Amino acid sequence: MELSMTTNYGRAASVAAIYDIHGNLPALEAVLTEIEQLAPDYIIVGGDVAAGPFPSETLDRLMVLNAPNARVRFLTGNADREMVARFDVPEGGHTYAPNIERTLSWTAQQVNTAQRDFLADFAVNVMLDIEGLGPTRFCHGSPRNDEEIITRMTSDERLALILADASEPVTVCGHTHIQFDRRSGGKRVVNAGSVGSPYEGRPGAFWVLLGPDVNLRHTAYDYERAAALIRASSFPDAESFASQDILNPREPDEVSALFEQMALAREAGQ
Repeated sequence: MELSMTTNYGRAASVAAIYDIHGNLPALEAVLTEIEQLAPDYIIVGGDVAAGPFPSETLDRLMVLNAPNARVRFLTGNADREMVARFDVPEGGHTYAPNIERTLSWTAQQVNTAQRDFLADFAVNVMLDIEGLGPTRFCHGSPRNDEEIITRMTSDERLALILADASEPVTVCGHTHIQFDRRSGGKRVVNAGSVGSPYEGRPGAFWVLLGPDVNLRHTAYDYERAAALIRASSFPDAESFASQDILNPREPDEVSALFEQMALAREAGQ
């Protein structure tokens, strides 16, 4: 989905960026505890926050997020946008794969009107001028599309097209749930990773601290406890989420290759 540019501006010495929480409340709590100790100037919550096992509880936590001395900015992700669509029109003509539709429909049923309005109010892009990095654009998928795929394997040629209209020297994204920090064509692209549903080949919550450089972070939490809580929930994909997203995440190279195949197929119109 093509998105219009919406930006907020500010200067910061340090920024914590947390992406793709996917309703994993135990992982979110562990990361927020660590962020509170680091006391950044800004916290960027980079989208896909609630589509997962604890959607309502995760939204409640984010709606009252008030870290000491930090301003919080929220970015929309494709799953956030789709949850709002299913809240508004539960029986609409949605076109995701059946397992994804099941998850989105269930999560949309768990939220209330205030939580729906909170999701609908997220920004598309946020820009901050970060000490040591300069102007930095935060988006979910890419600056132009919340579902566009960027991976560590994306070609320099395709990346140049994706970033053609982004003037900032640094772009921070998520969506593919795998951390990286790469330079291409005079620009730097950072994927913050996923707090709640990583594809890193090891468990944990993955995020990034920015300023004066890029610090890819990993936060441990009680994985067995989280898996047990998820399995005890009514989340329709509880077992696969607990086993694959929490305890045994998939390998990053394998998943990156699959994402690249998907991206090329979309561009070819297949």
